[in-house]
Amino acid sequence: MRHPIMFTMVVSAIVGLSACEKSGEAQVERALQDLNVVDETNLNDVMLTIGDPDEAVNYFAGANENDPGRIDLQRGLAKSLIRAGRSAEALNAWKMVTTHAEANNDDRVELADAFIRNNLWDDAADTLNTIPPTHETFKRYRLEAMVADSKKQWDKADSFYQTAVGLTTTPAGVLNNWGYSKLTRGSYKEAERLFSDALRHDTGMFTAKNNLVLARGAQRNYDLPVIPMSQIERAQLLHTLALTAIKQNDITTGKGLLREAIDTHPQHFEEAARSLRALEDNVTN
Repeated sequence: MRHPIMFTMVVSAIVGLSACEKSGEAQVERALQDLNVVDETNLNDVMLTIGDPDEAVNYFAGANENDPGRIDLQRGLAKSLIRAGRSAEALNAWKMVTTHAEANNDDRVELADAFIRNNLWDDAADTLNTIPPTHETFKRYRLEAMVADSKKQWDKADSFYQTAVGLTTTPAGVLNNWGYSKLTRGSYKEAERLFSDALRHDTGMFTAKNNLVLARGAQRNYDLPVIPMSQIERAQLLHTLALTAIKQNDITTGKGLLREAIDTHPQHFEEAARSLRALEDNVTN
């Protein structure tokens, strides 16, 4: 009478063991899936930041083919195309992202940015108008300022630039843009102040240094500002000042600045030398 009972116990043990094994396999499978998600997320982040832009494009293009419909991969492709300087393709990619059911206002801001990169200012303005005013981000207001600039809506541009500056801890870029806006309007003193503010936040921004020199030169102030600069940068800035002086018909000053730029540069400064030759030939003729 014991044998059937023993047999039942053995079968139950085997079934239980089998269930445990299946349960364990399922747990392992879930753990591996979780691990794959983590690994993929890390790889995506690497590709979006420190990876080669073209390699990132290939990676996300392949990932989209293998797993279509995922908005994170679509965003990754769009961002990578921007990094790779492929603006037209990036525009199409961001259009696709914004048609996704999970698209958000940040995606629409990126679409507006892509329109601007393709010089489609009206489309950028229309896209920004679809975003509610409660979506207050640095990039949104920076783009709003740029669009207002393109329409010469100066008061709106200044208001948007001011708001954007207050929404970031790294305002050098937007201060430089704002300064350039003032420069194009002929507000040279205000432009000079904004370029100086940009350099206080980022002493290495050569674009702001060059723009600062342009703003000073436009006021016929041909002295270099007291800012950090390398010897090569000093020569380049002197060249910028020289061209500004020549444009304003301060020929003698311009020639002197060109010679100083040539003497300052640690190597042969062909661009400045060519400018000086052209100026001297023109004066001789």
